[in-house]
Amino acid sequence: MSDSSPSPAPRSLDDALALMRDLRARCEWDRVQTHQSLRPYLIEEAHEVDDAIAGGDDAVLRDELGDLLLQVLFHSVVAEERGAFGMHDVAGALVAKMHARHPHLSGVGVKRPWESMKAQKTKRSTLEDGLPAGLPSLHRAHRLQDRAAGVGFDWDNALGPLAKVREEIAEVAHHIDAETGTVHDQDALEAELGDLLFAVVNLCRKTGVHGALALDRTNAKFVRRYALMERLAAADGKSLTALSLAEQDLYWDRVKAAERAGASRGDGPARER
Repeated sequence: MSDSSPSPAPRSLDDALALMRDLRARCEWDRVQTHQSLRPYLIEEAHEVDDAIAGGDDAVLRDELGDLLLQVLFHSVVAEERGAFGMHDVAGALVAKMHARHPHLSGVGVKRPWESMKAQKTKRSTLEDGLPAGLPSLHRAHRLQDRAAGVGFDWDNALGPLAKVREEIAEVAHHIDAETGTVHDQDALEAELGDLLFAVVNLCRKTGVHGALALDRTNAKFVRRYALMERLAAADGKSLTALSLAEQDLYWDRVKAAERAGASRGDGPARER
């Protein structure tokens, strides 16, 4: 989506840094903040940037990136005041890291997978060493698999994880009665479902898809379709929640049929059929 709002007056990163230092000196709230007290805001701003990307509005994304940049500047100035490091040190560390990640672009080496280079440079005590403790499970699974792949523990192509997904489905089915649908062993089923999810994440990774993004997309699709079901039922003078499953399924089928028709005309979600 194009941004129709006026562009902000041009400013440099040095202007933003000077503003942050001024806020620390003259604003009562900013002056007392610490790395610890700022943690919730950093997490919140990162989520708001993610929401802005999903929303597709450039003006909103611009503003949310500014809020996230404020957090980077804030932490840098707090560290600067402690004599630990400053914003220019942060920038220097970034430049050095990017040069190390792309030695082939700097003429000092050949192109290699980042995880492979990092595994050689960083002596991890465990595979998950260095991953944030609060990393969401789907993202953690993806990163663990990336790290294992970086040292050669990986399938050659997507056929391996695809076969593994099928194998895990069969193992899940083993714990569910084929006639009644009852669970034989809840703990064992949980373990097998975890294996299945992990295998699906691996299949996503090997096909160039991030499992968390794929699930976000499906969540949004389900919410959209369910809302349409409710509107269709209301138009018929009915409450969706009062209907039987068979009746609800009829509305679900109508929504999917409408989406397919819209996609064929070019005015619907063509990739979500």
